[in-house]
Amino acid sequence: MFENDSYIAQRIQKANNLREMGINPYSNKVIKEISVRDFLQTFAYLKDIQAEEKKDTTILKQVAGRIKFIRLMGKAAFIKIEDESGILQIYLSRNELNESFDIFKKYIEVGDIISAKGFPFVTKTGELSLHSLEFSLLTKAISPLPEKYHGLVDIELRYRQRYLDLIMNKEVRSSFVLRSQIISGVRKFFESKGFLEVETPMMHPIPGGANAKPFVTYHNALNVERYLRIAPELYLKRLIVGGFEAVFEINRNFRNEGMDHSHNPEFTMIEFYWAYKTYEDLMLLTKELFWYLLDSLNLSRVLEFNNKTIDFNSFKCLSYLEALTEIGKIPQEIILDETKLYDFLIQQGVKLQSKMELGKLQAEAFDAFVEDKLINPTFITDFPIAISPLARRNDKNPEIADRFELFIGGSEIANGFSELNDPLDQLERFKAQVKAKEAGDEEAQYMDEDYITALSYGMAPTAGEGIGIDRLVMLLSGNTSIKDVILFPALKPQKKETQKEG
Repeated sequence: MFENDSYIAQRIQKANNLREMGINPYSNKVIKEISVRDFLQTFAYLKDIQAEEKKDTTILKQVAGRIKFIRLMGKAAFIKIEDESGILQIYLSRNELNESFDIFKKYIEVGDIISAKGFPFVTKTGELSLHSLEFSLLTKAISPLPEKYHGLVDIELRYRQRYLDLIMNKEVRSSFVLRSQIISGVRKFFESKGFLEVETPMMHPIPGGANAKPFVTYHNALNVERYLRIAPELYLKRLIVGGFEAVFEINRNFRNEGMDHSHNPEFTMIEFYWAYKTYEDLMLLTKELFWYLLDSLNLSRVLEFNNKTIDFNSFKCLSYLEALTEIGKIPQEIILDETKLYDFLIQQGVKLQSKMELGKLQAEAFDAFVEDKLINPTFITDFPIAISPLARRNDKNPEIADRFELFIGGSEIANGFSELNDPLDQLERFKAQVKAKEAGDEEAQYMDEDYITALSYGMAPTAGEGIGIDRLVMLLSGNTSIKDVILFPALKPQKKETQKEG
């Protein structure tokens, strides 16, 4: 695969030359005593001392990292190396390094990973650096890095070769550090509230917990099909039946659906279930979670996202009907009439299935005319029961569910409801879902008789919620594409990936 690239061929030849000299270009004798960040912080005092030469030759430290810059000056050189924590300048001279300096000049290039041992000093231009007394190659990079002034700008290449993206773009690494901090913060928040973190299966005999088309796999030993998890909901609620009262899972889900700026077939969510609570309790908890994350991450409660200002200081609340009329600007007499709403949506160019009940038509109207207008945090409540097969019916109006969704920045971030714990009602809802699937709805849910059996033993009144971690990270990091917050996002296959070997 490297045969036709002359630059790579030259680098391979240099690696072979080093081997002939008895130098392993992929050494494993590594000592890294200090990170770049710690070096710069530890010896920052040298900049302030009142001396002509600002250095301390009594302290020797060994650093290691990838070379990002080389400047040769005859029998001396300056290089800059980068590790996970930052960039450090290193001075090399043949006077101290002898043959090691000759090897450096002839065989070492930008992209190689090296180690250097020496003392701290401050250059005449005021830059804290390391004066190298020992130098060694750790890893020879046979592929050259992109030219530094243009970097890695091809978006598709950045996603396909994330490792190269991380090498070249420091801000990308920062986004994924923030992602890790957000997930850690979410976990700490729920643990502080007494929730127990659990793990549930990722291969399901029956896909459930959400309206989505699943990925199908095959279990050879059992000789059965299995479905990659579309949601952990039904397993987590089985735990509530079993006596746990507050559980959560930070989980990977898989949905066989399209890809866009806010959807990836493989994504991360947190789902949590809280016995003896209602969906109103979860709305309060969700506000508290956002404020906790913003404060603990030292982020402002007013953030910029996708050229819009989002104010997290207050959370608005609207019913589904209010959102359709006040924000979607659809008259109520149309919203509440199945025939009128169907005709209206067709006139507006919304693609619909031939037979859709009122609740699903309202959902189509919401997606088309409301969702992208919900910029500041907004809870939408009172969802149609037809699109809420796992939520509890409202006591005053059985046509709506005790459910909410939270929208921020024009996208759904969270979905929560008071759980349906009536096994007979749940059985009838599953039957309706089966009929919808038989009629061609690929995202309708399957019948899960074991879950009905679990409910028949009694599940305490419970509220449950799911929050999309990827969209949460997008919001808090300012990234407008989900591909920028997933290390290895799903991509269309390249030609060579679709060709079978002959």
